[in-house]
Amino acid sequence: MPGWVLPRRQAIGQRIRSTREHAHLTQEALAGATGLDRSTIIRIEAGSSSTFLDHLLLIAGALGVPLADLVRE
Repeated sequence: MPGWVLPRRQAIGQRIRSTREHAHLTQEALAGATGLDRSTIIRIEAGSSSTFLDHLLLIAGALGVPLADLVRE
């Protein structure tokens, strides 16, 4: 994997975490709203693993923000 991928993945995870916290949602609440496991939310927010586009779409929908807000650079 090229060296630029991990920092970008981590930046997306941080934006998701910030948006979730701004919405006053816990990781458990976001997991429940998306149908994803809390462990999946944790990994996505940490940027420790890649995620599926479908997961990002579910998260954006649950947070009420456009997907572009989460993945912008």
